[in-house]
Parts: sequence; C-alpha cells; structure tokens
Amino acid sequence: MKRIGITGGIGSGKSTGASYLMGLGFPVLDTDDVARSVVAPGSEGLSEVVAEFGEGILARDGSLDRAALAGVVFTDPNARVRLEGLLHPRIQRVWTDFLSARETDGARAACVVIPLLFEKTYQARFDVVIAVGCSSATQWARLQARGWAPDAIRSRLSAQWTTEAKMASADHVVWNEGTLSVQRIQWDRILDHLLPGLVAGMAARSAGS
Repeated sequence: MKRIGITGGIGSGKSTGASYLMGLGFPVLDTDDVARSVVAPGSEGLSEVVAEFGEGILARDGSLDRAALAGVVFTDPNARVRLEGLLHPRIQRVWTDFLSARETDGARAACVVIPLLFEKTYQARFDVVIAVGCSSATQWARLQARGWAPDAIRSRLSAQWTTEAKMASADHVVWNEGTLSVQRIQWDRILDHLLPGLVAGMAARSAGS
C-alpha cells in the first residue's frame, strides 16, 4: 500500500484537496479532525491539557476554548512544546493505526493530512509527501476571511515551516492559486503518476453508482 502524506501551511488548501480525494474514494484521515477528537469533553487528553494550562482554557460548557488555548501557546514557544508533548503522541497513534488498518483492508493507497509533517520529521513514515501551497498574499487573505487577526496569523505562521520550505522538501506540489478544477487536475496528474489507472477506475465507479 502506498502511504501518502499531505502537508502545507495553514490556509493553503489541504482540506479542499483531502475532500477531493475522499470523493474519489481514497481513504483519507485529517489530523486536524483527530486533534479535535483527542480533546473532546470528557477525554483524557482534555483533562491533561487543563491540568497543564488551567481551567482558563475551557469554555463555559466545559469544552476546550481553542481560541483561549491558542492565545497561550502561540505567544509562548515553551507552552506550545508542552501542549504538543501532550497531544501529538495521541494524534500519531491514531494516524498510525489508520494506515495499518487500511493496509490490512487491502487498500492500494491511504492518505494522511498532517500540517506539521516536516516539522515533526514524519516524512520517513510515508512513501510520498505532497505539499499544498499558495502565495503568502492568498494565505493571508484566506485567514483574514476566517476572521483571524493579523497577530494571530503571524504567530501561527511563525510556528510552521514556510510554504517554500515545505514545497522544496516534498515529492510533489499542488499549487492552490487557481480554480478548484485546476487544483483537481494537479491532484489527478500526481495520483496517476503514483498509482497508474487507479484514479480513472475510481472516477468510473463513482459515475456509475
């Protein structure tokens, strides 16, 4: 089975690519979703985070106030390291188990979206890494459209490799500046190179269902 890692900076379009791959029928796991699940109300992960950072990071309903936590960890590098030490091993176990299960299922390929794939040196765990990139101006525009303040954008970006570094280290790049159809063409070309005939077969089955 081909293990495909997908990465890119925040706002680059990783989730859009992941949605397209899932629509084709590829098994895809987004670790942003996993990160939310491991700190769900009542979880051991949330209890550990509260023990480390205090109840000020909780919303009134007892769930994690992600904005409050971000305000702590993205202004204090040591706090971010402590948080990652609590959560990243849990997240890694989930995506490792996901890949093992898909291989047992007989899948020809499985994809995992990991924003900090290179930063955490996970690249050796994958057969191929695809980076999704866009210009800095587009990245900022997308994040501001989500309501992010400039200081929050700068702090998040400073915690990640630059888009240029991620693209230079990846095996393949999807440049996400054009239309959705242009992005899909890039994905199709990469997948056809990695898995000849598989994408066309998936599309045909999807059209016939």
